[in-house]
Amino acid sequence: MTLWRREVIRFIRQRSRLISAFAQPLVFWLLLGAGLGQSFHPSGAPETTRYFEYLFVGIIVLVLLFTAIFATISIVQDRREGFLQGVLVAPVSRGSIVLGQALGGTTLALLQGVLFLCLAPVVGVSLSISSTAATIGIIALLAFGLTNLGLMIAWRMDSPQGFHAIMNLILFPIWILSGAFFPISGVPAFFEWVMKLNPLTYGVAALRRCLYLHDAAGVGEIPQLTLSLLITSLFCILTYVGAARTAAS
Repeated sequence: MTLWRREVIRFIRQRSRLISAFAQPLVFWLLLGAGLGQSFHPSGAPETTRYFEYLFVGIIVLVLLFTAIFATISIVQDRREGFLQGVLVAPVSRGSIVLGQALGGTTLALLQGVLFLCLAPVVGVSLSISSTAATIGIIALLAFGLTNLGLMIAWRMDSPQGFHAIMNLILFPIWILSGAFFPISGVPAFFEWVMKLNPLTYGVAALRRCLYLHDAAGVGEIPQLTLSLLITSLFCILTYVGAARTAAS
């Protein structure tokens, strides 16, 4: 709880993180949605779905991704400043330390993801109480998994520069090949297999299905909700276990 509270307080005091993690995906959404909207229609999506609307779900995931990057880079800074060494000698398990850090990052990502979700009516997505609750639940799951993935990398890094390089090399391709930027149908066979093996593909699919909970035809050809929830939950568990073992090594 102390580590969770510390992450939240530090975020409140560093307003630039809110601007960077929220405004940059918003700019991407406006530029890409407006620029490609007239020349690109998502393959397998309903004819009435505009690219601006299709990209909306992917940008929510991008908000979570940016927040995970900014939240977990603090591990590298804490190690250099000596705070992390003080935490490690405390009489608590490494799993508890990682859980506190992960919940802190998850809370920040969830708040920003829900804030961006409020823009859904702008693209014509109608939100009911049930679809909103289900979408927020998926956002929380994705935020927890992505934060843990960031922690797995951050615990091994010695410099912020190296951390950013690895995160850009790993996380952005995972996002691009998740169905957030373009659908899985119609891509080359190699990309199709990569996207099917990408756990974030199922997180994006679950988010899209929950957002269109009462309009199954509006999601197009994507994995079913049950399978997507199962793989997303497994992704969260495996990344947390991996982050805890990395911290303990």
